[in-house]
Amino acid sequence: MSKPKNGLYIVLLSIHGLIRWHNLELGRDADTGGQTLYVVELAQALARQPGVTKVDLITQRVTDENVSSDYAKPIEELEKNLRIVRIDAGPEAYLAKEELWEHLDFFTDNLADFFRSSDCVPDIIHSHYADAGYVGAHLASLLGIPQVHTGHSLGRVKRSRLLASGLKAQEIETRFNMSRRIEAEESALASAERVITSTRQEIVEQYELYDHYQPDQMRVVPPGTDLNQFTPGTGEEVVTPFFDELAKHLKTPHKPIVLALSRPDRRKNITALIEAFGLSDELQELSNLLIIAGNRDDIDELEVGAQEVFHELLVAIDRYDLYGKVTLPKHHQRHQVPEIYRIAAALGGVFVNPALTEPFGLTLIEAAACGLPIVATEDGGPQDIIANCNNGFLVNPLEPESISDALIKLLRDKALWQSFSTNGLTGVQENYSWDAHAKRYLEIVKPIAERSEQLLRIPVKKRTALYRDRAVVSDLDHNLIGKKQSLHQLAGLLRQNRTSSHFIIATGRRLDSALKLMKKHKIPEPDVLITSSGSEIYHAPKLTTDTAWIKHIDYQWSPRKIRTLLTELPGLKIQPSCEQSRFKLSYYIDPEVIDAEEIKQLLNREELTFFIQTAFGQFLDILPLRASKGMALRYVVEQLGIPLESVFVAGGSGADEDMMRGNTLAAVVANRHHEELSQLDDIERIYFSKLPNAAGILEALEYYDFFHSCKDPKEIKKSNDDQ
Repeated sequence: MSKPKNGLYIVLLSIHGLIRWHNLELGRDADTGGQTLYVVELAQALARQPGVTKVDLITQRVTDENVSSDYAKPIEELEKNLRIVRIDAGPEAYLAKEELWEHLDFFTDNLADFFRSSDCVPDIIHSHYADAGYVGAHLASLLGIPQVHTGHSLGRVKRSRLLASGLKAQEIETRFNMSRRIEAEESALASAERVITSTRQEIVEQYELYDHYQPDQMRVVPPGTDLNQFTPGTGEEVVTPFFDELAKHLKTPHKPIVLALSRPDRRKNITALIEAFGLSDELQELSNLLIIAGNRDDIDELEVGAQEVFHELLVAIDRYDLYGKVTLPKHHQRHQVPEIYRIAAALGGVFVNPALTEPFGLTLIEAAACGLPIVATEDGGPQDIIANCNNGFLVNPLEPESISDALIKLLRDKALWQSFSTNGLTGVQENYSWDAHAKRYLEIVKPIAERSEQLLRIPVKKRTALYRDRAVVSDLDHNLIGKKQSLHQLAGLLRQNRTSSHFIIATGRRLDSALKLMKKHKIPEPDVLITSSGSEIYHAPKLTTDTAWIKHIDYQWSPRKIRTLLTELPGLKIQPSCEQSRFKLSYYIDPEVIDAEEIKQLLNREELTFFIQTAFGQFLDILPLRASKGMALRYVVEQLGIPLESVFVAGGSGADEDMMRGNTLAAVVANRHHEELSQLDDIERIYFSKLPNAAGILEALEYYDFFHSCKDPKEIKKSNDDQ
């Protein structure tokens, strides 16, 4: 078989979904979304590049009366050098990606036959997603074609999100063929010469979970943006009926606009932006705040998480008396979003993304393409965007002053604003257009195709289990936090064993407070974060809320009744609102005046259901009956499929006790509060460290030989004595 002369022949392999050149059915189902759009736009961008002779986008052929006959055409040519090639994968019917696994070998053989019959093999085969990765790895071996791979999403990460939604491990396996998907991903990583990702964060937080992870194999190429849709304005945008509608609740509508645009999701951290605005008289003097947070008719009709976000937003607006200065329009259309960016730019405004976690940051690129400077979270994708475009500031999203200071600096300095606006327009064109994407892509794949650059692979060791089979659990305060050196050592040990062990943090703090403390002390992001004393659970890498846990603990929970009963009770004082959450009422308790048992009796007389825990002799939390750190931990490890005997828990206060009792391997670190757990010293499987904080955790992990035998030495000795 020959190769085309005088240029590259590139094959993009994207098997599932419905793919055609025109009228993409985006959102038709879970398989026809972002990946479909990406490969279509990538193919078109590559075909326009000099030095590219031919681009084929190869997918499954579908003959099904339930979908368009377009998907049955074996060849669909768009340009002379650009076509979609559809290959039979066994059944003619349209199948979801989870049902395709049994037919991928047929697809592989048919595709190999197609190349042979056309007497022309590609220079590069670029597989997209796990199913194409499986086929690409086989073809690379069979035909000697270098493989490039993009995962788009990864099975081990997806499984965590599915567990967070309440699905059981076996159900996930049955419905999503997860083990086959992960094996296919490992195969693709083992075969591919290069892996292309959208951000650096993907490499560190997602691909590192795989046995065949090779850092030198990874390259970051941000996806292209449609710069025909997102363009600078003319300045006339502020004299339109649409602007009048957006600004109708503002007292002085023509001041510069601070714009935020996101879903009403707590991870987007919009409340922190309102707090930054409310705490700064100077920022209020300089600007208005416009928040686009989805569409709504009635807040009470939204799902619970969105309701909570809007409640927090409205409470914050009221707390700082921001009426007439902040507006939250109820409706907008997707096609109006570029106009919203242009309105903010015309008024000399700033776009803000204060998210707690932001893997990519597409809205930042869209805003920049419309000439709007940006202020963004220093997490993830925004770091790359601002480094590439030099069009804004990175801020700590957990510090309101960090946000307000950056905004004031931009709004006060018109020359700086203009410089960032111009830089953004240029930077997006150079780094985030499809043309820029294609050029960067070719810089990576051309040496691979020419065999002038090959990956030097390091030996890898395959794990015995498909999923991580153990977990390290710790509180934050008085546990992890102490000497920097020992914390650094612990973080290194956890990273070194990341493919075999989960890292879980369980704290009494709220999510925002916990993240703030973790950031301050550079504590690595856990795989699971249990907050608010066990009443909230979040899963990495996007802090996905465990909705199943929320439904589980909401049983007969009556916080208003409890709070009313305890109002003005001697010896009990409510903590600030920043310590309260939907499923946690937090108080200061004076044990000289009242104890927890008296409070339990009072609530029991009213036939209320609850769980009470105390910590450090001065804090008292009241939770739903089904919620506690111990309950949450057991729920999490059951979801992850880890036996309690393979879970290590480090505790430092009485609030950790129910995590440590039972079958877990536990340790009490030596700090000034360990006396609260001294009653546990006669229980097996609890080790009392001689060292404090992270040093004590390291000591206990070594005692249990946790990352190897993972056993209590006392039990090993007892077993040997019995023999």
